[in-house]
Amino acid sequence: MTPKSCWILTEGYVGLEAQCRGLAEALGVDPVYKRVRFRFPWTVLPNRLWFRAFSALAPGSDQLAPPWPDLVISCGNGGVPLALAIKRASGARTVHIQHPSVDPRHFDAVIVPRHDDLAGENVIVSKAAIHGVTPAKLADGAREWGPAFAHLPRPLVAVLIGGSNGRYQLTAPIVTRLADRLAALARERGAGIAITPSRRTASEAVEILRQRLAGLPAYIWDGAGANPYFGLLGLADAIVVTEDSVSMTSEACATGKPVYVVELEGSSRRLDRFQADLRDDGMTRPFTGALESWTYVPPDDTAHAAAELKRRFGWP
Repeated sequence: MTPKSCWILTEGYVGLEAQCRGLAEALGVDPVYKRVRFRFPWTVLPNRLWFRAFSALAPGSDQLAPPWPDLVISCGNGGVPLALAIKRASGARTVHIQHPSVDPRHFDAVIVPRHDDLAGENVIVSKAAIHGVTPAKLADGAREWGPAFAHLPRPLVAVLIGGSNGRYQLTAPIVTRLADRLAALARERGAGIAITPSRRTASEAVEILRQRLAGLPAYIWDGAGANPYFGLLGLADAIVVTEDSVSMTSEACATGKPVYVVELEGSSRRLDRFQADLRDDGMTRPFTGALESWTYVPPDDTAHAAAELKRRFGWP
């Protein structure tokens, strides 16, 4: 039988929760979000050494206590020892998204993108990250936000901006070059520009975009009200995304539209391979300021993973 209750267990990062939420929706379960924080010395210990995982929870963390759920979907290193502790305490099914940094056999199933280089009987490999973008959500987003962006000319270029993290840096020169290329598209191609920053986007980067695109047919979400993210994905003729976010790049590729990736300073062996695989598959191209047209079959990783879990667990 299908699980009656489900917890999504993460450290509260938007990208991690989005992956878990997408899988829960594909499984047809209504999850409870458990956002956890940790205290010393667990914050400096590898998760495989968390022998008393529940003791790691810091003040302000959501508490983990009975009644236990039927299913735990976890994502991120911090969720690994806690999900396994819940499994030992209750027998709940556990599904972890991303490389768990422990033997995957400890979980009932592990879902990893191919760039994680993980294999096993209970490992499900995806091309890109698991996410919640579906054709229905894209259609709903386009319908809801169509009137708000009707004033922008076509082609409409949606721009998804991330920010600096431990591996990549979104520097002022990179933002300036991006803004100038977008401005050239507006002036020379008559394109409309619609930009949605993320929580990690520095205010200085947003200000550069505002100044360089002033007086042009461009929209920049100011963080107030609902995020037009799904509307932009549904309405756009082309999508530009910064390379720091696996989730945003995967969601952009789910549209089947041309996806351009903005290269940042820094590197990561795993994430660089992720981007290279998408380029090799013909889904993405580097953003040089030109607009081209190409087609590809968008990956359906979330639906595939959910179907495989249902088959393995005997869920209808």
